[in-house]
Amino acid sequence: MNIQELIRQRGRENFTLHDLYLNSQMVKVLKTIGFDRHYVKAEGAYLFDDQDNRYLDLLSGFGVFSLGRNHPQIVQALKDVLSADLPNLVQLDVSLLSGILAEKLVAISPEGLDRVFFANSGTETVEAAIKFSRYATGKSKIIYCRGGYHGLSLGSLSATGDTHYKQGFGPLVPDFIEVPFGDLAALERALSQKDVAAFITEPIQGHGVWIPDDHYLPQAAELTRRHEALFIADEVQTGLGRTGKWWAVEHWSITPDILCMAKALSGGFIPVGALVCKEWIFDRVFNRMDRAVVHGSTFGKSNLAMAAGLATLEVLKSENLIEKSAQSGQAIIDALQPLVGEYECLKEIRGKGMMIALEFTEPHSLSLRMSWKMLEATNKGLFSQMITVPLFSRHRILSQVAGHGMNIVKFIPPLILTESDIKWIIDATKSVIHDAHRGPAAVWDLGKTLATKALRRKVST
Repeated sequence: MNIQELIRQRGRENFTLHDLYLNSQMVKVLKTIGFDRHYVKAEGAYLFDDQDNRYLDLLSGFGVFSLGRNHPQIVQALKDVLSADLPNLVQLDVSLLSGILAEKLVAISPEGLDRVFFANSGTETVEAAIKFSRYATGKSKIIYCRGGYHGLSLGSLSATGDTHYKQGFGPLVPDFIEVPFGDLAALERALSQKDVAAFITEPIQGHGVWIPDDHYLPQAAELTRRHEALFIADEVQTGLGRTGKWWAVEHWSITPDILCMAKALSGGFIPVGALVCKEWIFDRVFNRMDRAVVHGSTFGKSNLAMAAGLATLEVLKSENLIEKSAQSGQAIIDALQPLVGEYECLKEIRGKGMMIALEFTEPHSLSLRMSWKMLEATNKGLFSQMITVPLFSRHRILSQVAGHGMNIVKFIPPLILTESDIKWIIDATKSVIHDAHRGPAAVWDLGKTLATKALRRKVST
């Protein structure tokens, strides 16, 4: 089979095939908001469609493409593995590349995290963290934060603090307790029962880009340990340079008992997740020879995944991308910050590194408030589309709403942005925020765009 020939022959069938055999609702969404492009090439921070239009990607595959797309060093590492004819996934063996990647991950992890478990995704690492915590402590309950997101498999979904993802999938795993993010008193009350195995949280919540007060995470870690529970940091999205440090927990100088990572570790090619934890936790789970395979992941230590991880760490270091993330993200935030005082719908610009949120709120003036209420009555969080849709259609910037029903727009770009990319983001964002404040005219433009796309979709079907 010639894959390139197959793509050439059937390159424009992707929406038809997905409508027939995969998620037809996603096809409807993309066509309705005008995001239905036929991408044919990707390079660095850019996507290219079949009309040779170039798009700046601030979505990064939900944070996967920290190095951009098709980074040559990752490509070369994968080619090297494929050409080496290595034994792979022997299972009754211990592979070299997984050992080397584990060594390098321990070296960059917070001090005291000395053991590594490999999986295929972020949700798998969270599942492992839940299981390890329960076995190591002999307790069952897991505390999680409202608004947090940890994945969609059953255990991680039980720890996800958003009912939108849970509806209809119950009953979920028992013994999960929700507390508000940032509420130390609620956390202490939940811990005081002495039956808690672990407290799991994202250092910065991805849905909404909610950054805690400076005292919250250090005191949460202290409370957790005082009550003999484990502190799990879910760094699946925030880790590996996204926030301007290797790990977001470094902003608050804390060391978790377990740290989960995935997304960027893949280099954008091969799914890989990793959990790093304290040695005593690992030794309790795998405490006898007959328990050597009590938890695992069939493809977790694939040579291709390990090579992608090794190459990713090398690129992050050699291209100084951790520091670049901090500097570029701050430049974007600083440039957009004055807009908060200029436009009444814009409540806040916040972020760390290349994890940035623009939060919008109901305005005070009558015409703008009427427009806001009209949109919110149609669909909660719809105002955000007055930012993301024109960013894409007029400025060719791909971005996202930060969570279900939120009027928050989120930027998680590749860490490799150039100065011209940063200017592109700043100029385009200023333009769409200005246009969004035209009140009824802006609402009419958005409504016309969505209605036209919906009509076209209906005619085409």
